Amino acid sequence: MPGETVEYHSIQLIRDEFLMNVQKFASNIQRTMQQLEGEIKLEMPTISVEGEVSDLAADPETVDILEQCVINWLNQISIAVEGQLKKTPQGKGPLAEIEFWRERNATLSALHEQTKLPIVRKVLDVIKESDSMLVANLQPVFTELFKLHTEASDNVRFLSTVERYFKNITHGSGFHVVLDTIPAMMSALRMVWIISRHYNKDERMIPLMERIAWEIAERVCRVVNLRTLFKENRASAQNKTLDARNTLKLWKKAYFDTRAKIEASGREARWEFDRKRLFERTDYMATICQDLSDILQVLEEFYNIFGPELKAVTGDPKRIDDVLCRVDGLVTPMENLTFDPFSIKSSQFWKYVMDEFKIEVLVIEKEAKHFIDESFKTLRSAEAAFDMLLKFKHIRSREAVNRQMMMKFNDILAQYCKEIDIINKIFVQNLENPPLYKNHPPVAGAIYWERSLFFRIKHTILRFQEVQEILDSDRGQEVKQKYLEVGKTMKEYEDRKYEQWMEATEQVLPALMKKSLLTKSSTAAEEPLTSERGAVFAINFSPALREIINETKYLEQLGFTVPELARNVALQEDKFLRYTDGIQRMLDHYHTLIGTLNEAESVLLNDHSQELLRVFRSGYKRLNWNSLGIGDYITGCKQAIGKFESLVHQIHKNADDISSRLTLIEAINLFKYPAAKSEEELPGVKEFFEHIERERARDVDHMVRWYLAIGPLLTKVEGLVVHTNTGKAPRLASYYEYWEKKIYEVLTKLILKNLQSFNSLILGNVPLFQTETILTAPEIILHPNTNEIDKMCFHCVRNCVEITKHFVRWMNGSCIECPPQKGEEEEVVIINFYNDISLNPQIIEQAVMIPQNVHRILINLMKYLQKWKRYRPLWKLDKAIVMEKFASKKPPCVAYDEKLQFYSKIAYEVMRHPLIKDEHCIRLQLGHLANTVQENAKSWVISLGKLLNESAKEELYSLHEEMEVLNRCV
Repeated sequence: MPGETVEYHSIQLIRDEFLMNVQKFASNIQRTMQQLEGEIKLEMPTISVEGEVSDLAADPETVDILEQCVINWLNQISIAVEGQLKKTPQGKGPLAEIEFWRERNATLSALHEQTKLPIVRKVLDVIKESDSMLVANLQPVFTELFKLHTEASDNVRFLSTVERYFKNITHGSGFHVVLDTIPAMMSALRMVWIISRHYNKDERMIPLMERIAWEIAERVCRVVNLRTLFKENRASAQNKTLDARNTLKLWKKAYFDTRAKIEASGREARWEFDRKRLFERTDYMATICQDLSDILQVLEEFYNIFGPELKAVTGDPKRIDDVLCRVDGLVTPMENLTFDPFSIKSSQFWKYVMDEFKIEVLVIEKEAKHFIDESFKTLRSAEAAFDMLLKFKHIRSREAVNRQMMMKFNDILAQYCKEIDIINKIFVQNLENPPLYKNHPPVAGAIYWERSLFFRIKHTILRFQEVQEILDSDRGQEVKQKYLEVGKTMKEYEDRKYEQWMEATEQVLPALMKKSLLTKSSTAAEEPLTSERGAVFAINFSPALREIINETKYLEQLGFTVPELARNVALQEDKFLRYTDGIQRMLDHYHTLIGTLNEAESVLLNDHSQELLRVFRSGYKRLNWNSLGIGDYITGCKQAIGKFESLVHQIHKNADDISSRLTLIEAINLFKYPAAKSEEELPGVKEFFEHIERERARDVDHMVRWYLAIGPLLTKVEGLVVHTNTGKAPRLASYYEYWEKKIYEVLTKLILKNLQSFNSLILGNVPLFQTETILTAPEIILHPNTNEIDKMCFHCVRNCVEITKHFVRWMNGSCIECPPQKGEEEEVVIINFYNDISLNPQIIEQAVMIPQNVHRILINLMKYLQKWKRYRPLWKLDKAIVMEKFASKKPPCVAYDEKLQFYSKIAYEVMRHPLIKDEHCIRLQLGHLANTVQENAKSWVISLGKLLNESAKEELYSLHEEMEVLNRCV
């Protein structure tokens, strides 16, 4: 934007001003430091010069001392002047010359100011008064100092007026700053030439201008770097080289413009400077910058030719990329130069590089023309090729290649002919079954398809009209004729399709609008459907009617005239969509609702369903799509369905309450056995079965209460359906029967599940109860015995089945319990579910299987106890008789020892047997039996001990008597 450009340049100027002021400030500081460090101070006399000059001049001693002091001053001034005359500017730019004069001015100014000091003037007066020989030497030295100081001061003052321009040339942010500075700088130099007393001569002005030319040339060398120039953005690089060239040329032009003004004035000394010194290098560098600009322009022209458009047209991007690689390679020699291209000494080398560049450009041009000739023989798109040629007419590109391009219009026409043939072939092949866009109806879709094909060839020929000479040629006339023939064929196809549709629509549409809203049938022939007790309903909005509406809309968009009735129907499309959507939602709602009813609920709500169907009736009897009451009909149906739905939800709520109670009943565990007292001690048999009976009795009470709550819930349903609460409504008879069957099924599942579960526990490997083993001579038996255990198990299973006696059946056609009936012999009979459930084969099978399994387990335990029968002699034999018989034999001690060892071993052995035996659900406790056997074995040991004691006593007494007899004999 222009405003933004002005703001940008203002910012650049402020930046340059700031940078130059900072540099100036730094230079002043440096110069001040040099003056402080290198200031030449005149040595003052060591004696006092107070008093009259004549008095001091009369004193020879004082005069001698002051003469020596003056001699020192003359030496110091002479040395300083010689030193300044030997110095030269430190640098080749114009700023170096300004710094040179400033430094000389600073040094000489310090000396000159010291010569004006009062003490110095008085010493000089004393020397003059004394007629000293030094008076003749003083004047030349002081005159030279004054002359040089005046020159330096004037030069600094005048050069300061152009210092700003020199700084812009040296440090400006871009070439635009330099271009703006050069004319103003030349005007300022002209003023210096006119006014200055020292820079009005060739020997001063020519070196200054030579320094300016050097600075401008160096600035160009720094900015235009060939190693990076061609890697930059091409537009930026092109601007950079042109700005550099313009700067170099402006330097020369500004000089001659100023020279012409000086000559025109007639009052000023002419500028007859050595042009070679001022412009030889800058002129040469300007030609180099022009060469670089030409190179960048060539690259731009090649890139314009081999761009995306040519790739799209030719379809050979690889070959184009190869050509572009060669174009990129044109600048490789420039990027790798071994010499300075801006040096006049290297002009021959640069000329050789440029000649090679031009030769390579011609080679690439020739290859480009050959490639274009080949590519236009196999065009991909006539329009794209035409667009590309038009573009080349308006953009800058290689002249030779551009001329070659402009000769390719015949190739484009040939390609266009091919495209017409392809479009015509597609049209003929798909004439009978054209491809349609999504949601397009058949006729309008076919016309859309035909027009899209025609537009593809029409669009291209309209573009050709932009260059009239293309179609005016012989080849152009042939192409135009072919285009018209294909267009005529397509137009005839379009008209035929339209006329056929008009005729069919006028015949069919009135009948379609007179169809009823719904159809009712006994088969599900259409979707979406909903049925109730054999009736099937479907929306009777014909697909043909939908198609006519769509055709009407699209044909009007295409510009065709449609029948008035079809237009009116199409205008009502939104209304029909609302109606069909509303009816469909209503039927879906009805279908979903009916689908939630089971057979019993369908029978229960039959009257309400018939009432709902009466509301539906006008939809398939009276109303059609021309009717005005369709909206009211849908609203009425929705209200009726909502009322019916409310009733169904209430019935389902009561049904859910009943089902939840039946679920609770079905989940009851009728065999809740007691937990183990410890890891080794289980409940006894009697305790086990008594605990089950107690828990069962409590659960049965809960089950009966849940069962009794079902009747009131069914009475509530009766109130909802027939508005009575008798519990025996005839219309609910089947519903009562349905729930009674459910109760029967639940009780059957309850009993069967519990029996199966208990049977699994019986046959499981986890013991549930324990039984003791006792010795009742001469037999080992269980306590309680097997018969008692079998009986307790049988009673437990029978009681499980008999809990169904607590569930009293309902009277026929009601949900009221049957009262007790008198049977034979005045016996009171309560009708319950037991009579039916107890006859269930599966329940009978389980009820028989459980006692059998328990009995089988007991038999296995009794077999296990058979091993204990080997200890039977301990309690079966009469101990007294056996001992008497054994003693009568007078056995030796060894025999007694064997017997004692035998019974002691039995007493020890019997306690090493396992004292617990688990057999499926029964744990056999053998501890009591083992203790009894051990006690019997120990009693045998005691009896043998007594017998041995008596036998030993008798023998001892007998031996004692014999010894007494022998003693007496002795």
